[in-house]
Amino acid sequence: MYDDLNEIKNFIEDEDVRFIRLAFVDIAGTQKNISIMPLELERAFEYGIAFDASSIYGFGDELSSDLFLKPLPQTIEILPWRPSEGRVARMFCNIYRPNGEPFELDSRRLLECTVKKARKKGLTFNFGAEFEFYLFKCDENGNPTKIPFDNAGYMDIAPKDKGADIRREICLTLLDMDIFPESSHHEMGPGQNEIDFRYSDALTSADNAVTFKSVVSSISDLNGLYADFSPKPIENKSGSGLHINMSVKSADGTDYSQQILAGVLSHVAEMTAFLNPCEQSYKRFGCDKAPKYVSWSHENRSQLIRIPAAKGEYKRMELRSPDPTANLYVVYSLLINAALDGIEKNMLPPEPLNINLYTAESEITDTLTALPDSYEKAVSLARKSDFIKANIPLGFLIY
Repeated sequence: MYDDLNEIKNFIEDEDVRFIRLAFVDIAGTQKNISIMPLELERAFEYGIAFDASSIYGFGDELSSDLFLKPLPQTIEILPWRPSEGRVARMFCNIYRPNGEPFELDSRRLLECTVKKARKKGLTFNFGAEFEFYLFKCDENGNPTKIPFDNAGYMDIAPKDKGADIRREICLTLLDMDIFPESSHHEMGPGQNEIDFRYSDALTSADNAVTFKSVVSSISDLNGLYADFSPKPIENKSGSGLHINMSVKSADGTDYSQQILAGVLSHVAEMTAFLNPCEQSYKRFGCDKAPKYVSWSHENRSQLIRIPAAKGEYKRMELRSPDPTANLYVVYSLLINAALDGIEKNMLPPEPLNINLYTAESEITDTLTALPDSYEKAVSLARKSDFIKANIPLGFLIY
């Protein structure tokens, strides 16, 4: 962990770093970066490095388009897949306007402010992410195809599972970057994989998610493959989900799990445009182990929120509707705010629904609130939501 410019300079010299990637994300959570040489570090820390915001998705047009990146020293990491001589490091950045004001669509800062708000109330939120993704073959020119890397099924092993070595390489690379995968396996679809992470604080978890996508894409490319994080890349095959595990610790030891569960259930339909930010995702709802209704239960994977069979520090709630295209800085911020609302209003959740909703009769499902069944409807709900307007800029709804 590094705190200032001098420590970063020493680190860069000791590690023979020749290029520093200043990283940030657009409103969709896609990583962007500018590479600088070590000689530019002082300027980066004092004044920031300028970039053209009009060319970044959702950041605005050509009018007043200059923005500045200022690196966060505690986020520096060596990129292990880059050359060992003349190494490459990466730092996440905060984004500022020329007058020094924070840029309002900086989603990492949004989450940082939300975390600080929760801490003032004595609450620390932790998150763990479970990513599903597909591996596709590339053609002779290196362009991605829709031919899956293998035809294995759920938790199959080699030789049917051809992705085992790729997942191993990804996990070892992540470990080199102090990111800790908990497990990995082949998923249900052909060429579909899953890697799950140990929980961490909200900002670290969101940073790790951005890094994870970069690592998966880079390692896949080095192996002549294409990693696809879209929610439904193959028609009539399993969609890819992003299950989010969430827990909280209170300074006074109070158990707020019921209020948090109730708060998230209360606002989840309004948040769906951010949990599922592309039209493809809505084809998953009600199948592919993606829930369709606002409900919860213990251990039940047909429900929107599942309470896993876990004890002690591993007790948590699992939200099962999001997909891997979600911007987790925004999503975590919304989930924390929904939890805070549940706590402040002392909400209580409905009774758990201990049935399989994928096979339930209509007389049961007709009594339940359904998630929006299209991105258009999800955006409409979000735009009308006082909760959304109070907690994030509506500029994030462009995508």
